Amino acid sequence: MKKVLIVTYYWPPAGGPGVQRWLKFVKYLKNFGVDPIVYIPENPHYPIVDNSLVNEVAKDVTVIKQPILEPYQWASIFSKKNTETISSGIIQEKKQQGLLQKIMLWVRGNLFIPDARKFWIKPSVKFLSNYIEKNAIDTLITTGPPHSLHIIGLKLKAKTNVKWIADFRDPWTTIGYHHQLKLTKNSQQKHKLLESEVLNKANHIITTSYTTKKDFSEITTKPITVITNGFDGDIVERKTLDNTFSLAHIGSLLSERNPENLWLALKELITENKEFSEDFQLVFVGKVSEQVLNSVFNYGLKDYLTNVGYVSYQESVQYKEKSQVLLLLEIDKPEMNGIIPGKLFEYLQAKRPILAIGPNKWDAARIIKETNSGKYFNYSSKEKIKTQILKWYKAYQSNELQVDSSSEKIEKFSRKKLTKSLATIINQLS
Repeated sequence: MKKVLIVTYYWPPAGGPGVQRWLKFVKYLKNFGVDPIVYIPENPHYPIVDNSLVNEVAKDVTVIKQPILEPYQWASIFSKKNTETISSGIIQEKKQQGLLQKIMLWVRGNLFIPDARKFWIKPSVKFLSNYIEKNAIDTLITTGPPHSLHIIGLKLKAKTNVKWIADFRDPWTTIGYHHQLKLTKNSQQKHKLLESEVLNKANHIITTSYTTKKDFSEITTKPITVITNGFDGDIVERKTLDNTFSLAHIGSLLSERNPENLWLALKELITENKEFSEDFQLVFVGKVSEQVLNSVFNYGLKDYLTNVGYVSYQESVQYKEKSQVLLLLEIDKPEMNGIIPGKLFEYLQAKRPILAIGPNKWDAARIIKETNSGKYFNYSSKEKIKTQILKWYKAYQSNELQVDSSSEKIEKFSRKKLTKSLATIINQLS
């Protein structure tokens, strides 16, 4: 069986979407003749913790750990709140940032390149170069962000004969928060040079979106494969739904994911339709920025909002399955076209109508259209959004609200089928 060393920062008990991708790949790799060995930090600073995920780690998987020096632990002494939001990628707009947050963002962007986990690079390369040789490792996989892990791969590639796959769960220099890090021109150039070096030295590159593949293909001629995120388990055909007409967003809701035209459409529907006002419920499950909450309140939706906060992964699944309509949002900027939220695939699994609002050429919209699992709109389409919500509400009133999507279209995004694609790449490298 081919041995593969997987270098990842996020691993149970880490919570949030970042941990799911490789937790599930590791779960199924042995089914395809690949023996995964997982390398993780011994003392990480996770912004979200979900202890329930520990039970999902396969008992027969080898997990090795080495200590990491975490600047975020020092930063939390000055401001725990700012540290948690920055490490989660939740960054307030410039005009709303306090002096301390501005300083922390500048330090994060310019003194910690490529990111705050850079101090794990040197000790990891020293430890893993010996481990690879002693244990006859065939293939190395690094997954980022944090992109410091790709630098570990870059240096191990130079020191050993290992085949290296670089997995980009998110882009590097085009990720949404990159421009908010207050980078100097010199720092920006350093990021771009490191990104280019990784893309041109890896044997194979994996992206989670079609746009990221297109962008990377302009930097490198190395083979690039899109393996999206996905869902685990069976498609949910039968479920007990909310009695209310619930519109639920599951997961972190960042400041820039704030669709004011949606809030306005909901306000108008509540004002114009008495039955809608009696049945409607807006549900947020996960961390929500204060800016989004203030916006929702300003549109008079406070009494209709159930703000659950962060819950375990298993609890979040229950909310996905029982909601009448699921809300998918992305920042309205061209650089976000290649961001496909991991929650989309679990929304597909839940088989509930998806209301998606995002940038004009969003990859997620392509998947929603291909699977016929909901409707996509851009941020300016207030009247179209309003019309669609009303259409779904009438179907809800008739107990006929569902999606017309075949299980076959959705099944290709199952974790097991996606892992088969990954195993094919691994086996082709030998």
